[in-house]
Amino acid sequence: MERLVVISNRTADLGGKTLSGGLAVGIVDALKSSGGMWMGWNGEVVEKSRSTEAQVDHYENVSSLTMALTKEEHQNYYLGFANKVLWPTFHYRLDLMDYRTEFARSYARVNGKFADIVHPHLKNDDLIWVHDYHLIPLASELRAKGSDHKIGFFLHIPFPPSDIFSAIPRHQWLRECLLQFDLIGFQTQNDADNFCRYLKGNSDVRFVAPEKIRWRDRTIRIGHFPIGIDADEFAAMARETDEEIQLERKRRTLLKRFQVISADRLDYSKGLPQRMKAFRKFLDSSPEYRGHAEYMQVASPSREDVTAYADIRSELEQLSGAVNGKYADINWAPIQYINQSIPRERLALLFRCSLIGLITPLRDGMNLVAKEYIAAQDDEDPGILILSRFAGAAEELGDALIVNPYDVNEVARAIKRAATMPMDERKARHRSLFKTISTNNAELWQRQYIAALRAVERSVPRTPPSSHGKWSKKSGFGPISDSRQ
Repeated sequence: MERLVVISNRTADLGGKTLSGGLAVGIVDALKSSGGMWMGWNGEVVEKSRSTEAQVDHYENVSSLTMALTKEEHQNYYLGFANKVLWPTFHYRLDLMDYRTEFARSYARVNGKFADIVHPHLKNDDLIWVHDYHLIPLASELRAKGSDHKIGFFLHIPFPPSDIFSAIPRHQWLRECLLQFDLIGFQTQNDADNFCRYLKGNSDVRFVAPEKIRWRDRTIRIGHFPIGIDADEFAAMARETDEEIQLERKRRTLLKRFQVISADRLDYSKGLPQRMKAFRKFLDSSPEYRGHAEYMQVASPSREDVTAYADIRSELEQLSGAVNGKYADINWAPIQYINQSIPRERLALLFRCSLIGLITPLRDGMNLVAKEYIAAQDDEDPGILILSRFAGAAEELGDALIVNPYDVNEVARAIKRAATMPMDERKARHRSLFKTISTNNAELWQRQYIAALRAVERSVPRTPPSSHGKWSKKSGFGPISDSRQ
């Protein structure tokens, strides 16, 4: 059986006792089943590093290959091109895109650095699985070194409509880089359709099937593979006893109160201010719930040195203060805003004792928090998930209350509906949702993707678009850096 090589911007702690999140669990299970290697950035930022400097660690039949980034690379590749160009654009926020040539050059160079480090460690029959928007040019860099491996790419965030993606300067270069992969995977059918529509209007590829293309001398498959969680494992965490949380749950029961909960990274794509505004609208329009409904917003810090994130943190602080100032009394505060990370085990307990899970991103690739909220619920007294129609999870979780996150009135009505929903309906919805997340779990996701990657044709070696050389005026895409640093 071929060895699996996973390459992502960051790696999991393979030596840790527990793994956090469906992505880490799914990948590590896949690596252990056939033996393999996980390569990525170790999280360290240094003054200088040699291009091929890396650390190798071994854990039974799995190894990790990690490297540091320099300050310039972290600033321009990670915070710059990845998170000031690709992240906002892929989340439909062209107004927040900050394109700079030095960002693009660093992005190409760091992908070359990844290739330089991993290439000597590759075996002839390895399957290579590249993850996410940080590493779009990686297959191109590996092909330039003569790699004919089967290389798959999986995008964990949304892929935008053609008009939005084509607004990225030199989007043609990104397209040519993507076409160096043998399998291009997305979270949802909508994302895959967006990419196909972009190709039809902006390339010379030939579709030989709805999600299979011929490009030059290669066949490339496009597909959607919705990521899942280990629902049973998360449900078990939610059943653990925490005295503090249990006491708080009993207090709310005695006072006839219920909790609405949201938990996300502090990010403009998550729609956190809109959620607070919707809860405020709920209190405005349903005064009978004042003193009885409590909203907990957990917003873990994220990329705090990016201006847009500082702005949203300030907005949330102002909104929560304004709502509490208007409605709170000495025994009750409507909003509890937590701007820090909470351990996953504790979140599971908080989800279980919350009547409503409010998960309403403005745009999201999947949103595993929605699935975790479902998994955490008590079968005999389940809570209700309110889910954005723009979360990838909405394609699977139709028995949630699906809402438009931009319409605070609609979300407020959904909160009222959830608060008054009969127990029979709550149980029926939960049974259906839990069955879905238990079936479409992390294991199924990685098995289906790897099976699809194994099934593709082996690549024909060719010279791909490289990050070396001069800008191509004729093609409009192509090289964006003159040398590696």
